[in-house]
Amino acid sequence: MFERGVIVSYESIRRWCLKFGPGFAAEIRRRRPQPKDKWHLDEVFIKMGGRTYYLWRAVAADGMVLDILVQERRNQAAAETFLRRLVEGYPATPRVIVTDQLARYGPAIKTVLPQTEHRQHKGLNNRVENAHQPTRQRAMRRFKGPMQTQRFLESFGPIREHFCLARHRLAASDVRAILTARFATWHEVVGITG
Repeated sequence: MFERGVIVSYESIRRWCLKFGPGFAAEIRRRRPQPKDKWHLDEVFIKMGGRTYYLWRAVAADGMVLDILVQERRNQAAAETFLRRLVEGYPATPRVIVTDQLARYGPAIKTVLPQTEHRQHKGLNNRVENAHQPTRQRAMRRFKGPMQTQRFLESFGPIREHFCLARHRLAASDVRAILTARFATWHEVVGITG
């Protein structure tokens, strides 16, 4: 909008994000390749309105965010709820799930995904720890409540991931080619022509 000389208020942009963001994120998620067979799970606490909530996140081996869920608890039932939601979204079950040393993961994984190998190690789970960084930066600006947080992060994750590349691993020409393709996909998703 700014590029075209149109000035709008933050409130207008916020309302557009609430209205169009979930549809754009779902379309980008649909166009992504299937995740690899190694998933990383983690949870981080965030404070909202004086209460502690837990943000559960699953990331594939290549760094693609699979799902995000805000819950009030960090027990086995919460872990099972998150795993069931993951299995619904991605029918191909993972070969390996890597977690930190939270004791609740073991029984939950045995219940929901009995054929999946479970690895617990603090150092192996850096992939998902790094995926929390953009959320932590956003959380410092204060989320208002769990529903608003969930709604924002479900759209924010896929759209941010679509445009943020691991530039340090790619040559400049590869980055330009990938971003050109991703902007073409974005133009298809949002319906921009020419």
